Amino acid sequence: MVPATRARLVLVDRLFSRVGASDNLAQGQSTFMVEMMETARILRQATKRSLVILDEIGRGTSTYDGVALAWAVVEDLAARAHGEVRTLFATHYHELTALEKRVPGVFTMNIAIREYGGDILFLHKLVPGPADRSYGVEVARLAGVPAPVVQRARAILAELEQSRGEGKRMSPQTETLALPGMEKRVAREEPPSLPIDIPAAPAAGPHPLVLLLRDLDPEELSPLAALKLIMEWKKLWADAPDTEEKHV
Repeated sequence: MVPATRARLVLVDRLFSRVGASDNLAQGQSTFMVEMMETARILRQATKRSLVILDEIGRGTSTYDGVALAWAVVEDLAARAHGEVRTLFATHYHELTALEKRVPGVFTMNIAIREYGGDILFLHKLVPGPADRSYGVEVARLAGVPAPVVQRARAILAELEQSRGEGKRMSPQTETLALPGMEKRVAREEPPSLPIDIPAAPAAGPHPLVLLLRDLDPEELSPLAALKLIMEWKKLWADAPDTEEKHV
């Protein structure tokens, strides 16, 4: 359906669409791998009479990787068949809006938004030019994310944007967020090594697991048998006396 009283459409030989997020974990393919496979198929098969719709290329990886991939895909499609490949490319990477002035045939559009009383209204209308900012936090609020989380996200976003614009470091409250893996870690001191002139204590007898591993043939084990064996070894390891091999 076209939201207009009149529209002029042209025939296309194929319609390519890369929208949404899905994975194929049964075959070891992550969401990003599926995204790249679909993108690769489009880039290989699209012709000058094709219509290509791409949404959020590169969002499944790190920021720099994602921007680089999305940038390269835009340039490739814009250069195909002297710019005749009709493409709709949706992205949240603001860096890509600069391609409008650098790559012929690239034009930016954004969804019109009106702010009223601290709220935002999506007008469902395309207007020329790039968006002035992102509205991800506001969308999260509309989706029902709890108010304390939205307020904290706004505060973090404001500080991140200010730090990026002024080249400053984040405040200690933001820099040391109490999240798993983000707290500052204190380097552990390595235990002192034994002096060279003092011989180490003689090693005790081999651990029972060493003997079992020595006589094991992995090629004869089924997956279920290997799992049972690991469970038995774990119990044997816990019940074994404290030997030097146990700490290696």
